[in-house]
Amino acid sequence: MPQLTDKKKKLFFYLIIFILLSTQIAKKQYIEKKSQTRLNHIEVLGLSIEENIKVSKSLNSLLLKNILFLNKDNFYNILKKNNLIESFYIKKFYPNIIRVNIKKTKLLAITSQNNKKFYVGSNGKLIPVETNKNFNNKLPFVYSKSNYGDFVELKKIIDRSKFKFEEISSFYYFPSNRWDIKTNKGLLIKLPKKKILESLELAHMIKTSEQFKDNKIIDLRISNRIIASNE
Repeated sequence: MPQLTDKKKKLFFYLIIFILLSTQIAKKQYIEKKSQTRLNHIEVLGLSIEENIKVSKSLNSLLLKNILFLNKDNFYNILKKNNLIESFYIKKFYPNIIRVNIKKTKLLAITSQNNKKFYVGSNGKLIPVETNKNFNNKLPFVYSKSNYGDFVELKKIIDRSKFKFEEISSFYYFPSNRWDIKTNKGLLIKLPKKKILESLELAHMIKTSEQFKDNKIIDLRISNRIIASNE
């Protein structure tokens, strides 16, 4: 009977050792697997080489995090601060690489803030002109201190009309949420707050009409009424 008890004790001892070893092995394998999926490289494409490097450095806080748990939101919270970025998507290359493909915002116009010039991007954000080595002075000028998102929406409406965006030299925003536009030929068109597309189509017809060829101002603010002036 004592011999049987000793065998049970030995069996129990070996079982404990086996469990401990198995636990350590499993723990080691888990740590190794976890370390293999830690993000160690972020590749950025879509901007200039200099800007790609700058954006990549801004994402350094994501390095060594588990790639399995990273998603677009983790990147968005950082990249939204960069005004050059219109949109982006990420692609994972397991086990530890992520590629960020960036769509650069289009430079639509120029504006001024505190005596400094900025580009207005198609994302509605301002980009200092010095970020672009080749200053584009052919872009229209936006006279506004805010509401650049509204300007982007106006540009989309213009693109849907027969009126060409390239024909416009200046945009003037008013606190009443209304815009005036001035053409390259000096024609000032006062747009209403609503029915902008219809007004632009009418403006296109007016500016090509012989009847209004000498007019300097076309006022379309009042519905179903055209006020033309030479002043």
